[in-house]
Amino acid sequence: MTTREDYRPQAFDLERLPAQTALERSRAFLALMQTRRSIRHFSPDPVEPELIENAIRTAGSAPSGANQQPWTFVVVTSEETKRAMREAAEREEELLYRERASDEYLEAIRPIGTNAVKPHVTEAPVLIVVFEQPWRWEDGEKRKHYYVRESVGIAVGLMLASLHAAGLATLTHAPSPMGFLKEILGRPENERPFLLIPVGYPAADAEVPDLTKKSLEEIAVFD
Repeated sequence: MTTREDYRPQAFDLERLPAQTALERSRAFLALMQTRRSIRHFSPDPVEPELIENAIRTAGSAPSGANQQPWTFVVVTSEETKRAMREAAEREEELLYRERASDEYLEAIRPIGTNAVKPHVTEAPVLIVVFEQPWRWEDGEKRKHYYVRESVGIAVGLMLASLHAAGLATLTHAPSPMGFLKEILGRPENERPFLLIPVGYPAADAEVPDLTKKSLEEIAVFD
């Protein structure tokens, strides 16, 4: 049971911006994020490590259920590890496209132009593998985490925004199934793969599908 002694408040001070400044920042951020696209063809050009570290720090600032921060971000730059991950991902994806996926799913992803070949896993200079933690060990006992997927999803969104703001391109890749990521990276029993995110600069010949986002009227209700 939570007692008053468990709650240790501190003062919070958020600068209230002038209305015009707030609008300008809001519009600039919207314009920036509207240029974000998922890409599958990366340049081998290296990425400054601090850009990755800052993006992960940004992810770590996300709200989470009971402030349990149920996430781990594994940064992979080893060519050998990336090759192993690509081979495993392509094995699973080949089975997905050939046997596991429904016709409905295959029809849904057809405009995106994907297939079982995943060059981005080895071409991108950096891979960030996100793991969720359903529970943790504490004092020799399992302690459940709450709102895990919601918390990790919010953290990933903040990380993607940070990477894009730094001029980096990304892809949210969820091989199906993803258990091989845990095995290859030697993660503990309380972690489950959530996403594989290649990060880098677009290749000179990178292409993206001609897609559009829904309008504000299609995604929002104001009552």
